[in-house]
Amino acid sequence: MTEPLSPEATATLNALLAGTDPVSSALRAQIPYARVTNRCGCGCVTVDLEVDCSVVPPAMGASHPAADAWCEEPEDAGVMVFARDGYLSLLEIYSSASDPITTWPEPRFVGR
Repeated sequence: MTEPLSPEATATLNALLAGTDPVSSALRAQIPYARVTNRCGCGCVTVDLEVDCSVVPPAMGASHPAADAWCEEPEDAGVMVFARDGYLSLLEIYSSASDPITTWPEPRFVGR
């Protein structure tokens, strides 16, 4: 399975990686080349990502997670983006709610 990122996932990634530091900039440049390769089995919107490494360089020095934020609206949830070998690899959403979160937060609610 590979499919394009949804506009909502793309907006969440852009909000998470909005910094001006070199790692955020390099990861943000990978977003147009990222594809969804898998979805979380619980029903939430968490996705595994794969980047076309032939067209964009790695983000040297990316940590784990590469960026994270807590969003209090529309519901309490955390979002994190992970990189493997300098490339986007996972966009995750989590919360303490019993039901899976099925939508990405609006970018204005993603604070770092």
